[in-house]
Amino acid sequence: MGTAQIKIDLINKITNLKEVHVIEEIQNLLDFELDTGVFQLNKAQKNRIIEAQIELLKRKKMLL
Repeated sequence: MGTAQIKIDLINKITNLKEVHVIEEIQNLLDFELDTGVFQLNKAQKNRIIEAQIELLKRKKMLL
């Protein structure tokens, strides 16, 4: 299925939606994808990212 057909299918599905919260979530997802701003992370979020990166490196070393 090509991009054009996927877009048409999505438009049709969105048009038939009745639940406002689902439409809002789709809007949020699309807005997020188009957002080019910089995200500000707090210290806890930065630390969690560092922890995840370390864990990933450890797993890669185990596979070698």
